[in-house]
Amino acid sequence: MIKFIDFIREYNSIKSDINKAINLVLKSGQYILGEKVREFEKNFASYCKTKYCVGVNSGTDALYLSLLSAGIGKGDEVIVPVNTAMPTAIAVLMSGATPVFVDCDEDFLIDIKQIPAVITKKTKAIIPVHLYGKACDMSVLMKLAKKFNLFIIEDCAQANGASWRNKKIGSWGDFGCFSFYPVKNLGAYGDGGAITTNNKNYYQKLLRLRFYGQEKHMESAEFGVNSRLDEMQAAILNVKLAHLNDWNNRRQEIAKLYRKLITNPNVILPLPTNKNNHVYHLFVIRVKQRDKLMKFLKQNNITTLIHYPVPLHKQPTFKKNAHGLFPRAEMYANELISLPMYPFLKDSEVNRIATVINKFIV
Repeated sequence: MIKFIDFIREYNSIKSDINKAINLVLKSGQYILGEKVREFEKNFASYCKTKYCVGVNSGTDALYLSLLSAGIGKGDEVIVPVNTAMPTAIAVLMSGATPVFVDCDEDFLIDIKQIPAVITKKTKAIIPVHLYGKACDMSVLMKLAKKFNLFIIEDCAQANGASWRNKKIGSWGDFGCFSFYPVKNLGAYGDGGAITTNNKNYYQKLLRLRFYGQEKHMESAEFGVNSRLDEMQAAILNVKLAHLNDWNNRRQEIAKLYRKLITNPNVILPLPTNKNNHVYHLFVIRVKQRDKLMKFLKQNNITTLIHYPVPLHKQPTFKKNAHGLFPRAEMYANELISLPMYPFLKDSEVNRIATVINKFIV
């Protein structure tokens, strides 16, 4: 069986360092907002080329707290791509604001050309999602944000290490929001997230927001929540961060191999990259007979997934926000298949996956 992802292979490759890091935390007797969290925040800010980083308990909270830090709430609108994971828009609802959906482009990313048409006096921010590991065109988005005086809150959950024009994602906008859910390119052994920013005021507010609004010990100066990256996960992430570039390079090698080996004319491969350092959190192909191909692969002991089978505008939670038409997202929802993709996938396994796909007859 070729798994979609195999966490054990990754763990075995760094077992000694991981076990040492965990034991040090256990022996320290400090498990919340301690030295390891501060160390990771410093390391991750440096990696992303930003001034500040705040560790939080999830990518969803990273988005939510960024919205709050920007002063966005009830009566405001936030532009979100319709082709993304639910948390992107859930975070907007959590803030009290309203998500406004935009269709995706041929890269599966937010269609920037459609954004101006949905901007109103209530619009306060755009959340570009660097989906599947590929960065959005941040050059154009930043110009758009400046023109309309909007915040840019980058959803970097699936693209840790990606860049646009040699500048890391998470360093372009007002906020960069990251998830360390285990399946991510940089994943914890549980939940975790982080926010990057270059604005000192936002940074200081985020520190308060993640810890009950506290600025002084046991004194809540403003509204805040419990959203802390814990010491254990921070220690694990510190170990893994040192390997992230190598792991992303391996993902790119696997993607290149898929492109070379998959020759079935019924399969549409993802578009090649240009000014974008794609880190391939997912390798997603398009097939008209998607369900048949998935069944065929399963019969050949190959696990695949669908990201995402139901666009946001068709989710019950967001139906009241579904104004407009989203033909591309609807088409892709019926055609996309995510193939196995993780750094410890073997060349022989990629070869077998491609061989089976090439045997598939519509």
